[in-house]
Amino acid sequence: MTIRDYLLEHFPGLSLEPPLYYSWPTGLRFEIAKPGSEHLDTDNLEQMDERTTSLFNAVFEQDDEVVLVTNVFGLNDSPPPKTNVFLKYIKDKDVRMKLQYERVDGLIDDEDETVTHRFSLQCKAGDIRYRPLLMAICHEDFNHSTRILKNRWDIGLDIYFVNITKHLIYHLYDDRGCDIISAEKDTLLPLYHSASPWILEYDREQIDGVFLEGGTT
Repeated sequence: MTIRDYLLEHFPGLSLEPPLYYSWPTGLRFEIAKPGSEHLDTDNLEQMDERTTSLFNAVFEQDDEVVLVTNVFGLNDSPPPKTNVFLKYIKDKDVRMKLQYERVDGLIDDEDETVTHRFSLQCKAGDIRYRPLLMAICHEDFNHSTRILKNRWDIGLDIYFVNITKHLIYHLYDDRGCDIISAEKDTLLPLYHSASPWILEYDREQIDGVFLEGGTT
């Protein structure tokens, strides 16, 4: 099953692009970095590491089937850019051999000239070096040694962890926040309660309305 087919079956109408939280009725949006802190402050780095990893571990188990999706977007006349996501963060060479590629036109904006190069790999959650990858995503908007696109500031990327066992999607959109959506509300209900202090205050009222008893399914 391709990632397109999976989304059609379990997340009908969803386009794999940010912001996921505002594109699907059952989701959570979490604050990751400390507001107002310098990016490389020790306390901020520790909070980013703790929250991204804890949220991931809460919704992924080692044997869960996952599709790791990397969308790289740039001008439509550009060739598929090189990315070290799969080489660096997938442990097994044989698993990396299953990498798939497709070009997705008009994902960002139907009227502009950008094209999305989509790389996807089905694997187990345990095949992914997710902790350093999550921190690399947090550093992506900064001139940091782990930056995935290195010196390519003319293009951008988004990385999605699609859990096809539990039917949920984890998207750390940058160091500021993380969206987790699910096909069924009950899947995220335990996380809603356990990680409530991390929910982004701006969206808390709407999230409470969905996940508190009597909320919309």
